[in-house]
Amino acid sequence: MIHSDIILAKKRAKSYKVFLFGDGGVGKTTLVCRALKRKFQFDTPMTIGTNYYIKHFKIEGIKALFQIWDFGGEDRFRYLIPLYAQGSDGGIFMYDITRRSSLLCIDDWLNTFKQSLNKEKREIPILLVGGKLDLEHRRSVFNDDLFKVKRAHNFYAHFECSSKSRENVEKIFKTLAQAILMNDNYLQIDK
Repeated sequence: MIHSDIILAKKRAKSYKVFLFGDGGVGKTTLVCRALKRKFQFDTPMTIGTNYYIKHFKIEGIKALFQIWDFGGEDRFRYLIPLYAQGSDGGIFMYDITRRSSLLCIDDWLNTFKQSLNKEKREIPILLVGGKLDLEHRRSVFNDDLFKVKRAHNFYAHFECSSKSRENVEKIFKTLAQAILMNDNYLQIDK
């Protein structure tokens, strides 16, 4: 293969798997629906097991298809994480800024998620995302909590968002897409 063929091969669409996880009711499904359908759903039903979505990105001329796996946050589904998370190229751990307990349980979620990746012996970008920013007046997650969590874990980036107002929704998925493409040596962008 000559150099121009390599460049062309890298410009073709690739497929990547993103795993979205965290406690139930933190806004995972609403985030994905806002990013994909560009609308806010007030009555989102509880995710049973997992939901699967597709999002296309074109970044720096590179086309990529992202399979977004929205994992149900109920404890009774947690045993399924190793089955569904296997092969993930990126992850989003989501918490609710109005529910401190949804951030403090991060160790259990991350350990279970990373155990399913350890078989593959590779590091992937994981974002820390706080949802429900439109409810700032009810915030119970503060900088001290976030500092401890970010110091204990190697997150690629941290965002807070509102699916209702769309604040940071696109930025979250674009950042993760760029990180995954960089991790796969398809893209070189300064963070």
